[in-house]
Amino acid sequence: MTTIIDKIAWIYVVNGQILSARSKGKDTYYLPGGKREPDETDIETLLREIEEELSVHINPETVLHFGTFEAQAHGKSEGTQVKMTCYTADFDGDLSPASEIDELVWLNYTDRDRVSPVCQIIFDKLKEMKLLS
Repeated sequence: MTTIIDKIAWIYVVNGQILSARSKGKDTYYLPGGKREPDETDIETLLREIEEELSVHINPETVLHFGTFEAQAHGKSEGTQVKMTCYTADFDGDLSPASEIDELVWLNYTDRDRVSPVCQIIFDKLKEMKLLS
């Protein structure tokens, strides 16, 4: 039986690098975002998670769907898949790690092996689109 972890993520690329986050006690980087609460929409999840993790406010009117990606969930048992629905958006505020986030970094394609399997697929897509250097 396959278990699906439903996650929402924010893609923020500047000068060929993507903003990535590392949670406390982890050694792998992920795209900022997280799991939806019961009855939350994608956008509600995105706004809540980014404010909780990065201390900034996503501007809802700028949110655009980037894509949905699936892969084996990092650190979970075989058959546990993560489905990551990704959005781009503008924000207000200063990026600062909060909640369970220990570190924010800017990664490029050469850092692909430092991110989770689903993020590797997203890195490939961004590279193909010539957005990630």
